[in-house]
Amino acid sequence: MNSELEKIIRNALSEDIGSGDITTQAIISENVKGLGEFLVKQNGVIAGFEVLQALFNIFDPSLKFTKMANDGDKVSAGQVAALIEGSAASILTAERTALNFLQRMSGIATYANKFVEMIKHTNTKILDTRKTAPGLRYIDKMAVRLSGCLNHRIGLFDMFLIKDNHIVVAGSITGAVNSCKEFLRKTNSDFKIEVETTSLDEVKEALPCSVDFIMLDNFDLAEMKKAVELIDGRCKTEASGGIDLDTVKQIAETGVDFISIGALTHSVRALDISLEIKL
Repeated sequence: MNSELEKIIRNALSEDIGSGDITTQAIISENVKGLGEFLVKQNGVIAGFEVLQALFNIFDPSLKFTKMANDGDKVSAGQVAALIEGSAASILTAERTALNFLQRMSGIATYANKFVEMIKHTNTKILDTRKTAPGLRYIDKMAVRLSGCLNHRIGLFDMFLIKDNHIVVAGSITGAVNSCKEFLRKTNSDFKIEVETTSLDEVKEALPCSVDFIMLDNFDLAEMKKAVELIDGRCKTEASGGIDLDTVKQIAETGVDFISIGALTHSVRALDISLEIKL
């Protein structure tokens, strides 16, 4: 099991259970067996089974978890997506934590997949951002991948992203890029370099710097088309800035390689899923 995933699960269980589930302890005998059905209540994309399997293995390995669908599948209201069988007390105690993960991840995957469907006639790919719930980035980004979208950098450590404030401090795009390249030389590392631009003039400054990506932040459609033509494949292009389902199709049709959307993870609406227990 991935150590980051295990840490997230253990923290979530500890947060909810604390010193013990006193309601279940008071009402349910340890030898009572139960069967829980994860019931989908609205259409969407299911995501989180890998997390649930790990959660039940950690909390009570005697529980039997059975998937009735696969991560990334489209599901319909009324569909039973998975089963959990074993100690009724264990199922009840782990219920809320399991649903929190499954609902959140499925909500992310459902919303993100809508963007995939909107631009599937183009070669553009949808990226997430670092705008994730603190402590839950691993599972937020897992849900994005399961939707058909791609992950951008995981954190501050795996890619250079020179943003407007970096440029202000460095004095120029050229100065900031040169500093990053010097860092690569000194550390003998091989990280990609991306530069955020907010105008065609900044694109013109970034191009000779030989970076891997140029971000076109809050460009209007006409400017974005000009920028894509100007860059002409010399590096990858990424559109960013308040992009939603109403605008993503036209932006993809400008020819950008990637579109990054913070709302995939920072404005999550959980998919409605319940756990119905039978004895």
